[in-house]
Amino acid sequence: MEPSLARVSAVSNLLGDPQLTYPVIQVAGTNGKTSTARMIESILRSYGLRTGLYTSPHLVDPTERICLDGVPISSETAISAWNDLEPFISMVDHNSLADGGPQLSYFEAMTVMAYSIFADSPVDVAIIEVGIGGTWDATSVCRPQVAVVTPVDLDHQEFLGESLAEIAAEKAGIVGNSEAVVLGPQAPQAAAVLMAACELAELVPARFGVEYGVNSQELAVGGQLLSLHGLRGDYSNIFLPLFGEHQGNNAAVALAACEMFMGSALLAPLDIDAVTEGFANVKSPGRLEILRTGPTVLVDAAHNPHGARSLAAALETSFTFVGIVAVIGMLAKKDAVGFLEALSPVLSQVIITEPNSPRALPASELARLATEVLGGDRVILGGDLMTSLEEAIGLADSSGEYGGVGVVVTGSVVLVGDAIRLLTDTVTKKVK
Repeated sequence: MEPSLARVSAVSNLLGDPQLTYPVIQVAGTNGKTSTARMIESILRSYGLRTGLYTSPHLVDPTERICLDGVPISSETAISAWNDLEPFISMVDHNSLADGGPQLSYFEAMTVMAYSIFADSPVDVAIIEVGIGGTWDATSVCRPQVAVVTPVDLDHQEFLGESLAEIAAEKAGIVGNSEAVVLGPQAPQAAAVLMAACELAELVPARFGVEYGVNSQELAVGGQLLSLHGLRGDYSNIFLPLFGEHQGNNAAVALAACEMFMGSALLAPLDIDAVTEGFANVKSPGRLEILRTGPTVLVDAAHNPHGARSLAAALETSFTFVGIVAVIGMLAKKDAVGFLEALSPVLSQVIITEPNSPRALPASELARLATEVLGGDRVILGGDLMTSLEEAIGLADSSGEYGGVGVVVTGSVVLVGDAIRLLTDTVTKKVK
């Protein structure tokens, strides 16, 4: 991966810049991007708009990344789009290699494909999730009507910088080309950098906790009941089928982005029925998603300390488990110690495994770190994911604790995707 927009810009230019043919809402940040993007898409679709949604990474199948009207594109659509794009990508690859540069990365090629498919559909609006950073991310060849920055924290330091301020500066790269900005909850260091970027772009951002926010959150069956303070007024009795305080915050960010997109903040509130329907229909796979019951098995794609803190808080406030067995596997170069420290207060037992990735942190090394953080009595070095899941479910089943012990699979998007695939296949085979 090379920090440059040159290759994506070159291909897009050859294609006639499809990303400039429809309005775009671009979503950057460290955590919460995917869920926030999905909420924005669902609300706008409830208004009757034809939507395109681009998120990453995928959990099970690459076509999940590109959705039309909330549905992943078919394999046939993906293949047809690739066949149309491949000659142009090959041309740019050839020129880049001749100049001593790299070929387009997988993410760059997928981004070009998404923009092209959305133009061909055509969509009324595309909601685009940034991959890494913002300044040189492949998605940033667009000109967003609304730029959204969800919470910024430490992650991908090898690409974005070691400090919160440096990372925020990269995320702020989406602000300069935008027409409006929505800022999610931010730490002071990140907020200062983002505000400076808005000032430089002569934009007045909508800020979480200032211009908009969450009035109240209540636990409900299958999710939570929200009262949101938007840019145009209050929205009450909003059911969100997702768990955790952080998802309530994401909902407020999504609502503000939709208000910005639909027109001036001085206008009347959005249609409450459309907003209610949009939130009620939100799905965010792999985010505190329950895959089975008896015992309850959840998956969560948290993979950095900030995500782990949100997961820990949600497990405490949204569920009544008397104990939690975690199956954890992580990629190398992640802050494994910070991740484990954040989860430590809520975990009874941890089974260490390894994601199915060449970038995986060896299970033996993660187990060593987990023992240092959690103590040897809470850490088990497991086998592959299936073996580790079976062991975790067995521990939860045999606990005998009143109220139940839950199982959570976390630490890596790759691991969560594999768990979804395994558990879905297991359930399907039992039904057959």
